[in-house]
Amino acid sequence: MKLPLNILQMADWARTEGRWSGRVEGKALGGTACTILFVSLDEPGTGARLHWHPYDEVFVVREGRALYQVGEETIEAGPGDVLLGPARVPHKFTTLPGGRFESIDIHLSPEWIQHDLE
Repeated sequence: MKLPLNILQMADWARTEGRWSGRVEGKALGGTACTILFVSLDEPGTGARLHWHPYDEVFVVREGRALYQVGEETIEAGPGDVLLGPARVPHKFTTLPGGRFESIDIHLSPEWIQHDLE
């Protein structure tokens, strides 16, 4: 059985041309597995406020460093680090000095659902 090929080009999801910043919801590809956020931040001290999701989230740091709070744990993460934000556990991150921060955040849901706490 041949499956249909679903593809989105970077221009379809990137907020700024050539910049790894934006999101793809799994349903845009006809799937049910995940939603992917591409994060690109230049300013130290920026990031995501405290929030939670009703599903697991995986963070893959591509570039730079950030301080993550996941539940009661505080973790400094850098290039190549992979972290888990378990379902319903509040989490946030703040970028650290030293250059651009980029991550790929994989939400294990076909759509992005976020409950802000801050």
